[in-house]
Amino acid sequence: MIRLTRQEPGRYDLLFRGAAILIAASVFTIDTFTEIEGAIAVLYSIALLLAAQSVERTGLKFFSALFLCMALISFTFTHAAKADFPTYMRLGVALISLGLTTALLLRNDRARAELLRINAALALSEARYRSIFDRTRVALWERDYSKLRAHLLEMSARGVTDIKSYARQNPDFVNECIGMIDVVASNQAAHELLGTRDDSSLARTGSHFIPMGDDTFASVLQAIVDGDTYFEGNAEIMTESGERKHVLVSISFPTDVEAFDRVVVGMIDITQREEARLALAAAKEELSHATRAATIGALSASLAHELNQPLGAIAVNAQTLTRWLDRDPPDVEAAKRSAERILRDSSRGSDILKSTRLMLSDMPRQPEVVALAKLIDDTLELMKHDLQAENVSVEVVQKRAIPPISVVRLELQQVLINLISNAIQAIAAAEPDRRVVTITLDTVDDMISLIVCDTGDGLDEAARAKLFTPFFTTKSSGMGIGLSISRSTIEAMGGSIEGSNHPDGGAMFEIRLPGEREDA
Repeated sequence: MIRLTRQEPGRYDLLFRGAAILIAASVFTIDTFTEIEGAIAVLYSIALLLAAQSVERTGLKFFSALFLCMALISFTFTHAAKADFPTYMRLGVALISLGLTTALLLRNDRARAELLRINAALALSEARYRSIFDRTRVALWERDYSKLRAHLLEMSARGVTDIKSYARQNPDFVNECIGMIDVVASNQAAHELLGTRDDSSLARTGSHFIPMGDDTFASVLQAIVDGDTYFEGNAEIMTESGERKHVLVSISFPTDVEAFDRVVVGMIDITQREEARLALAAAKEELSHATRAATIGALSASLAHELNQPLGAIAVNAQTLTRWLDRDPPDVEAAKRSAERILRDSSRGSDILKSTRLMLSDMPRQPEVVALAKLIDDTLELMKHDLQAENVSVEVVQKRAIPPISVVRLELQQVLINLISNAIQAIAAAEPDRRVVTITLDTVDDMISLIVCDTGDGLDEAARAKLFTPFFTTKSSGMGIGLSISRSTIEAMGGSIEGSNHPDGGAMFEIRLPGEREDA
């Protein structure tokens, strides 16, 4: 709240009051004790004007009432007994003059008090603004853009409206425009940002602080031409020592043309943020590169694992074909069967490569309706040589009728080959009569269950914890990628795969897949 207080009366106040009283006494004497006919009492207004220079509203009212009483007293003593119409007219004119003067002086005093209040409020506001301007940690400048604005509007009137294009075509244009800006004031944060000592350093041409090629200032010029009231953008500046900094620039352009002589420009140092953003982008790029490298490595391991079986089968069948042909006479029919198996396994290797290409290209792989029993028989036929080489027998148990399922045949077959291969390796050291792999088909909770169980030593606690972890293996020659790929493949089909130990011994892997709905 702003209060206006009057100081104690000074020498000039006493002088004005004394003059007012002296003039009033002179008017009273002349009007009362002389024969002068006229509106002498009008001169009380002059005394009231002098008194108004040294008193407040209450004192003004007091002097006005005093002079009014003096005029009436003088009229009573001199004209009351023989007053005529002209006499009353002169008294009325004097009283009206005194009343109007009082009213105007009271109004003037009220206006003066309001003006003092406004000035005091303005001074307080300016003090608050200056305090915020000087103490804020945001770098602030007050700059005179009036000459620059006039120049840009003159160019616009000549048809130059695309300032950015004009600046690119005229390299000296930006420096010329910067030279038209004067620094009115700046705060301490501005000096700290630019590394300057005082405003005299900032008063130099701004091109010293703006690197060549920075187009942010051209955007500021365009904003002025377009009549924008606000501009914000990122820029790069040069400090006094030559260090480059990234800043966020904000400028509020006034709507009043006359106010362009004090435009507030703010800058926030975002160098650390930009450096962190660039470091994050570099880290993301490095991570992306590492991810691509890891993907290529995993893909290479996957292909090596998947192609190992058909390539091995091709090699074995080629050797068998050679032996059949080396007989005397050659067994053409047996050789023909070996050649057919070579074609079958090479076709399978080709299908694996095609499936991998589809996976990399994100192209949808077309599922087909598959009978699990038939798929198991085909898989065992593919692995016939491996089973015979290790003297392993396979028992297929189908507990109930199994509905067909919709899957990518090659992918599910590859999972089966991987599980059966692992089972063969797990029982390679067992007695010949115990080298048995059991495949069980059943339905559990509307899901189709396929269990591959061996008669080996089973899985220890550490192996069960990391069973599906990529590149984890318990075999000296293993890659540790097969079970990880198998889980990803089965989960992509909407199913699940779990590994555990069979109550009677040996490892057991159960695959659960959704069957075809009856209304499908």
